[in-house]
Amino acid sequence: MTGCRYLTPRKGGEETHDEDVSKFLPLIKYISGPYDADEGFQSLDEAISAYEMSKDDKGGSSKRLFYFALPPSVYPPVCKMIKRFCMNKSEGGWTRVVVEKPFGKDLESSEALSTQIGDLFNESQIYRIDHYLGKELVQNLLVLRFANRLFMPLWNHDNISTVQIVFKEDFGTEGRGGYFDEYGYFLSLLKRFILKFVQLIGTAYSESKYCKVTLTFTINFNDYPCSYRFTYFCLFVRIIRDILQNHLLQVLCLVAMERPVSLKPEHIRDEKLKVLQSVIPIKDEEVVLGQYEGYTDDPTVPNDSNTPTFATVVIRIHNERWEGVPFILKAGKSMKSRKAEIRVQFKDVAGDIFKPKRKGRNEFVIRLQPSEAIYMKLTVKEPGLEMKTTQSELDLSYRQRYQDVIIPEAYERLILDTIRGDQQHFVRRDELKAAWEIFTPLLHKIDNNEIQSLPYKPGSRGPDQADTLAEKVGYVQTHGYVWTTPTLSAV
Repeated sequence: MTGCRYLTPRKGGEETHDEDVSKFLPLIKYISGPYDADEGFQSLDEAISAYEMSKDDKGGSSKRLFYFALPPSVYPPVCKMIKRFCMNKSEGGWTRVVVEKPFGKDLESSEALSTQIGDLFNESQIYRIDHYLGKELVQNLLVLRFANRLFMPLWNHDNISTVQIVFKEDFGTEGRGGYFDEYGYFLSLLKRFILKFVQLIGTAYSESKYCKVTLTFTINFNDYPCSYRFTYFCLFVRIIRDILQNHLLQVLCLVAMERPVSLKPEHIRDEKLKVLQSVIPIKDEEVVLGQYEGYTDDPTVPNDSNTPTFATVVIRIHNERWEGVPFILKAGKSMKSRKAEIRVQFKDVAGDIFKPKRKGRNEFVIRLQPSEAIYMKLTVKEPGLEMKTTQSELDLSYRQRYQDVIIPEAYERLILDTIRGDQQHFVRRDELKAAWEIFTPLLHKIDNNEIQSLPYKPGSRGPDQADTLAEKVGYVQTHGYVWTTPTLSAV
């Protein structure tokens, strides 16, 4: 089968891969048409209705999920067409829309987009997807925090010094700097849309991989046909608008929120909103931007570009639990390593009798990717005759502990949630507004070149000023200790 050459079986699905693909591909039907013309959406509705009728001779069970792998600028006209022609036709059925980030580029544009979509669909029908909320260890945060007595009395400003939420990639824009520098995401969304649904039949897709193809196509944009040819069919996001404002801020909410009344989606999202509403304005002196050397050598990037490929931003939450604790959000490309993690650093022991011999502070680390793990850095006695201290860890590494368990991909889990109607891991409109209120003033200053990006060498930790800022707000870096992923042979 032709399609099998491009689909990689996931762990545990190798034996049935060809069979799974052969069952899946016949379910796909392609309907073409403009975003804002009646005919295409009428054809789409007819195709969906015919399929529904073929599965239910009583008149069709109409449950329709529309995933917008589209540029956000066309969300409103597409929503209007769906509302007019493609809504569910049966009692007890539903129509839902899934919209991809970016949800606007600042508060004003986000609210305009939300209003246009909200005029056509109610909030229970709208699923704003952020794949970080589908990651296994992000979803584990609620359980870790509220199901373990150990953490509950420690999780506050009395015991915690700093919280770092880090996203690093060890590659740059690889010829796609034009996309990174501006918007350029619409082709990537099409690729991601197809691959995400393929995940549901047991194939694997890693977002860190490149999908190298050459694609030639024509788009009829405002009645003007435009031809495009692209290589490296992939997406490079903007550091602050996408990673900090979306991914890392959502993770921050789960780390900082109070215990919800229940696990109902609205109760959880209410508590996340309270965190966002408690964030005080970001201070200019608590922001460090960087741009790796060589970024502007990319022919798709303007020579005078100030676009950051690195950012460290300190977030401060003004409430009883977190007063005085800096939340350090850090993201960068072309860094020394690739990882995403949450690092909760505890304060020094009061009256510590081992202080001259200590190697570092206690840290609770949740490694989101790669090599998912949860570990606690502790000071212990070094084996031997002398009373020497060293740092070690209590370690739960998923690859080692859950060898025979298939961990679902983030999008796989989230798409299933949309089918089930579970909005717990999706962003509500008031959450989105509060998030943009935090970052829009900073983004406007960057857009106006009021804050400059500092150069840093590819393969480094980023600008030295970022480490200086982290140290200034209270983070103590441990020197000489490196956590290594346990190997199966070490079991």
